[in-house]
Amino acid sequence: MIKHTHMNLKSILILALMLGVLQLYSQENYKSVSKEDSTKVYTNPAKYEVKTFPQKFKAKKPKNVIMMIGDGMGTTQVFAGLTANGGHLFLDNFKQVGFSKTQSSNGYITDSAAGGTALSTGQKTYNGAIGVNTDTVAIKTVLEMAEGKGLATGLVSTSAITHATPASYIAHQGSRGSYEDIAADFLKTDIDVFIGGGYKHFAQRKDKRDLTSELKQKGYQVLRNMDEIAQVKSGKLAGLTADEHNDIFSKREMSLPLATQTALNILDQNKNGFFIMIEGSQIDWGGHQNHVGYIVGEMLDFDQTIGKALEFAAKDGETLIIVTADHETGGMALVGGDMKAGKVKGAFPTGDHTAVMVPVFAYGPGAENFTGIMENTDIPKKIMSLLGL
Repeated sequence: MIKHTHMNLKSILILALMLGVLQLYSQENYKSVSKEDSTKVYTNPAKYEVKTFPQKFKAKKPKNVIMMIGDGMGTTQVFAGLTANGGHLFLDNFKQVGFSKTQSSNGYITDSAAGGTALSTGQKTYNGAIGVNTDTVAIKTVLEMAEGKGLATGLVSTSAITHATPASYIAHQGSRGSYEDIAADFLKTDIDVFIGGGYKHFAQRKDKRDLTSELKQKGYQVLRNMDEIAQVKSGKLAGLTADEHNDIFSKREMSLPLATQTALNILDQNKNGFFIMIEGSQIDWGGHQNHVGYIVGEMLDFDQTIGKALEFAAKDGETLIIVTADHETGGMALVGGDMKAGKVKGAFPTGDHTAVMVPVFAYGPGAENFTGIMENTDIPKKIMSLLGL
């Protein structure tokens, strides 16, 4: 009888572990998609015009900060996008350039959770941690500090909004796989705008809570359709554009450039200023799949989003834009290409993250602080200092 009970407990533990793994896998399956259809050569079918923006600003310190993270974006991914677009990107406007070291507290190679937390809090932590230190104690993020000072705040992502990078700016959990707990953490803040996937973590939960109803009670407009989201001009907005992640750039209904423009217009109504983090999530996913076309398409989508941020910042004159990455993915190398044709040929030694430094681009008042080689933790510290947080 005792042995039988022991076996039942063991079976329950194994089942619980399997369910946890399945939940995590459903959010991480972009890493495991078959590479049979992966392409190592890509030719961009449609180039876009790149505008040049002025380099004169109204003040020495910013009123607003736009933090932009190209997940998995190393210098190779940037140059692949530049080649595919005929030799120019909106990133050409960034005259202040540096490099960030991405190592986590427990690994030479970081994951997105530890990388995101370093960029959101200014502290290194272990791989898998969301907004907590190495002792799993919550660390206040730059977004939360900005909110506490009366600034408007926002998050936009092409992944689920509960995924590692956006989560690290607003949630505090010991594991990046705790998606429903991460979603519940949104209700503990007064974030003004968030747009991304992850609807089911708010509305189809094991605890039966309907966080979308709770968000509405807090005054949020909760919308799922991109066209409806783009119509919102003011107030609090929760745009949940997919059950889990948004689709690949060529198929997704959510538009990162449009979502960014919408969020900036709403946040700009706060006279105290704002802080927003915008993530081009799927550059990383193309790297995991060693798929050049996926990487380049997502890189160009992210760059066009940067273009929307530049349009706003150039007109505003008081906005600092930081563009960087949490890490590089795939160890991507360019082994061939043609700028006139927009053709890129890539090669990869791995389907995972790598340890190389990633670029840091800055535009706007305070941009001169983001040059040279720095730790990833230096970036939020500099932002906090410039905003007086």
